[in-house]
Amino acid sequence: MPVLSAVLAAALVATPPCVEPPADPSNTYDVPHTYEKLVREFPFIQIASDALPDGVTKLADQVYAQYGARCLKLDAYLPAGERLPVVVFVHGGGWKAGFRSEFVPMALRLTQRGYAAVTVSYRLSGEAPYPAAVQDVQQAVRWVRAHARQLHIDPQRIVLAGGSAGGQIAALAGVTGKDGAEVQAIINIDGLSDFTSELALKYEDDPKKNPSSAGAWFGGRYADQPARWREASPIRYVRAGMPPILFIGSAQPRFSAGREQMMAQMTQLGVASDKLLLPDTPHSFWLFDPWLQPTVEASVAFLRRQLP
Repeated sequence: MPVLSAVLAAALVATPPCVEPPADPSNTYDVPHTYEKLVREFPFIQIASDALPDGVTKLADQVYAQYGARCLKLDAYLPAGERLPVVVFVHGGGWKAGFRSEFVPMALRLTQRGYAAVTVSYRLSGEAPYPAAVQDVQQAVRWVRAHARQLHIDPQRIVLAGGSAGGQIAALAGVTGKDGAEVQAIINIDGLSDFTSELALKYEDDPKKNPSSAGAWFGGRYADQPARWREASPIRYVRAGMPPILFIGSAQPRFSAGREQMMAQMTQLGVASDKLLLPDTPHSFWLFDPWLQPTVEASVAFLRRQLP
């Protein structure tokens, strides 16, 4: 694929004036802070590189949605090729924090395996409650599909992937996508599948947290907003013909809530699913080597099986 011309880049970014909100100093779910928390227990870890490989074009700060003067942006990472499959990444951060840069290292490693990749920002819970983030991610998928020709990607091979809260959002957006937001596969990395399970409620509805991260996103505890807690659980949407899902999990059981039950239901309906569990790993393992590479390898193997 030729390098995107200045004319094409300008055409893609041509939008009415809009801004992103200023950086929130309380938003500390990022790679440096996470590394500081984990390196004492895991002294062998290294922050995965985000250096742009040769032959990969970065198309930064594309506005995919706008609410008044508020912009939502994404970055595209495009290797050489035509009609490439594309993976759209959704960052984590407890629905209240995080940055799209979280998934740049994984995105770049996928570009070296023949995939285009996109990292997206979305409205966090402090700005807009559920289901805004899910709707934003679905709108990002629509934008990617609408710009398939310019980006040299295949509009019929779009994948949603995410980690932690982003894994849950990606799964929910993927299993409920319609009107151009349909995807052909999902990769859920340590994201919840059932908010109403006993395991999820133990942590996500903890009365000592007022509110919990999930409670802040839903606008109330489970007893106050049971319909939202159920509606946001990807397991509620298992059906024949849904996208296949790869689950990649840490050694922290908290984040597997609903996974086994969802996989069992999918199997009964003939829907493909697979999982990779990485032993002795913390949450947010995908930010670091040596754990990122097996995450990438499992993702590539799954996508090669599932995408035509």
